[in-house]
Amino acid sequence: MNEDRFVRVGIRPEKEEPVLPGRAGRRKEFPFLSAGILSFIFLGCLLFPLFIQTDPAYLDLAHANAAPSRAFPFGTDALGRDLFAMIWHGGRISLWIGFAAAAVSTGIALVWGSASGLAPAWADALLMRLTDILLSIPSLILVLFLQALLGEPSALSLSLVIGLTGWADMAKVIRTEARQIRGSGYVTASRCMGGGFFHILWRHLTPNFISSILFMVVMSIRSAMAAEATLSFMGLGLPLETVSWGGMLALSERAFMTASWWVLWIPGGFLTATLLCVTQLGNYLRGRLNQKQSNL
Repeated sequence: MNEDRFVRVGIRPEKEEPVLPGRAGRRKEFPFLSAGILSFIFLGCLLFPLFIQTDPAYLDLAHANAAPSRAFPFGTDALGRDLFAMIWHGGRISLWIGFAAAAVSTGIALVWGSASGLAPAWADALLMRLTDILLSIPSLILVLFLQALLGEPSALSLSLVIGLTGWADMAKVIRTEARQIRGSGYVTASRCMGGGFFHILWRHLTPNFISSILFMVVMSIRSAMAAEATLSFMGLGLPLETVSWGGMLALSERAFMTASWWVLWIPGGFLTATLLCVTQLGNYLRGRLNQKQSNL
């Protein structure tokens, strides 16, 4: 019997996926350097009271504008405050403002975007038009207006006003994701069983689009820290007795007059390094998300 007449059927052997030219080069690698620098800064700001006994608010006028030395590793400012202690103490304030503002904006965006995505057409259009109006107003003006209503700036009030003005972009993304999955079987079943809005939001919607907004959450931390530094540099941020990286940069004008380069370069370097590392991690998360979506 001639076996050539028979065709073998069944499971075909797996073949390796061909690697397209340049595909491996486009694959984003984890930014270990940025993660290491960011971890070092976080740990330094978190553990500085255990190793640094210097009061960052102590005014040592006898050593004002002292250059970096063994006694003052980062030098002192025009008021005689030790920059080494101020860097780690001020970093805690700046990072806290960044994370708190990101938490506020993410919470508002989740509720607003999901409500718009699940609402009827007329309510969805109304919510999105309000979002577009908010996006058309410069965020700095909104921050100043809300801060004027709250009174004297503090770390808590700045976190609140920055978070209240930075959620619109994220809400539009969440609205798009919610509209895509609102007709899913598990969402419909939850509604039929009496599940409320917040139950559907927490149990069904958020787990599905958390990866899509993770990049925006990370970048909102960077934006909040940059906004605090901008306001403090303009003299509209935290008061002088509250040490932050932005507040330290507000003294740069006096530093130029006295040639005290360390007052500007050291806090500016820490702030810039932190923002760049956060940006690198955000870009990595966005690349991973885009790669998963392309595989799907």
